[in-house]
Amino acid sequence: MAEQDTVSALAPRLAEEIRDMLIAGELKPGQRLSEAALSAGLDVSRNSLREAFRLLTKENLLRHEPNRGVFVATPSMASIIDIYRVRRMIECQALAKAYPKHPAVVRMRSAVERARVARDRKDWAMVGSENMVFHAAIVDLADSQRLNAFYAQIAAELRLSFGLLADPELLHAPYVDLNGAILEKLEAGLTAEASTALEAYLMQSERTVLAAFSRIDPGK
Repeated sequence: MAEQDTVSALAPRLAEEIRDMLIAGELKPGQRLSEAALSAGLDVSRNSLREAFRLLTKENLLRHEPNRGVFVATPSMASIIDIYRVRRMIECQALAKAYPKHPAVVRMRSAVERARVARDRKDWAMVGSENMVFHAAIVDLADSQRLNAFYAQIAAELRLSFGLLADPELLHAPYVDLNGAILEKLEAGLTAEASTALEAYLMQSERTVLAAFSRIDPGK
């Protein structure tokens, strides 16, 4: 009973750690997860890890295949469309009603600056990671822990869709300066304009991701 209580207590934290790995791009769509390697790396029991896997499978971030193991999920075109629909609802509203001196604005500024440095190095994985930080900070403008937790799942699915694409520069390069332009509007108190710009930005991003997704060779 004590062991089961420990497993139940640890599983949500482990699920969050694995979710963070997905958001950071450390795990790729279709990748098989090794229980032995992850349990050793996270210093937890396999029972706790399996419970975390179960939680993430319910979130459609992992999938279990009988007699084969646990794999990172591969997003569908329908799920990508839905993710962007949710993003427009959450992020644009958060910006429209934001306080320009909110602490999250500092994180947005730092993410933009780090992304520009990474872009100059052509480190597109890091650009992608800083983009995720920027958008998570937008959601944090709403001051809702429930919304932050929900968005973390959306962000993990979004990063998985990025991982399917062959040209990360095409995906990420245009949005570094667009993030900067939205931030400048927010810092100037032009929250309605920032929200409108973000909505157009997300529409463009969705088209880019879907167009690239449609060109993926399923045989590869």
